[in-house]
Amino acid sequence: MLDVTDATFQTEVVERSAQVPVVVDLWAEWCGPCKTLGPILEKVIAATDGKVVGVKVDVDANPGVAGAFQVQSIPAVYALVDGKPVDGFLGAQPEHMVQEFVDRLAPTEDDDRLAALVDAGDEASLRAVLDEVPDHEDAVVALAGLLVDAERNDEALEVLGRIPENPATRQLAAIARSGGEVGDVEGKLAGLLERVKADEDARQEFVDLLDMLGPDDPRTGEWRRKLSSALY
Repeated sequence: MLDVTDATFQTEVVERSAQVPVVVDLWAEWCGPCKTLGPILEKVIAATDGKVVGVKVDVDANPGVAGAFQVQSIPAVYALVDGKPVDGFLGAQPEHMVQEFVDRLAPTEDDDRLAALVDAGDEASLRAVLDEVPDHEDAVVALAGLLVDAERNDEALEVLGRIPENPATRQLAAIARSGGEVGDVEGKLAGLLERVKADEDARQEFVDLLDMLGPDDPRTGEWRRKLSSALY
């Protein structure tokens, strides 16, 4: 069980949980039940052979993490996937309950098989995943990207409609709707800005252009502010 601090929590827990479930054990040196639970957690997690990883956080030495979890009693155990808590429990638990907790997190053989198909990355493999799990986010994004690259934009939009919007899907949908042609993007934005309040199509095109630029482009924030001013 890796010892994690306020300074390393983002990297070792939040970011790492995008690749593998991370179990966070919140404990303190003075806590007797923590010392009972800790070895059980370590044993059960080690038996997953890396399919689940565990970390320990001393709440006395790391008030930032303790505050983020709103810790009121320890031991407290939380599981994170994709940066978000998905399960947890309070207090020392017997080994069979800890085992059940970790088993719920560990990928199954089916999960591993689908992940391998996503990693293959070709259209047939990705469609095979979606035949089994129509809203598999990784497969949806990967397949939509292939379809956009092949200029099969209507198909890409249909696939993207299977999952809720996120930054990646918005950008792909914007590219699909526009055909991927940006050109003089600021000139287009300026021309559309005068029409966005009354013209829904112009407003959608404006937003699509911003999504194509992406959140890291400094122009995106500037033109979003201009859009807000024009609308309100």
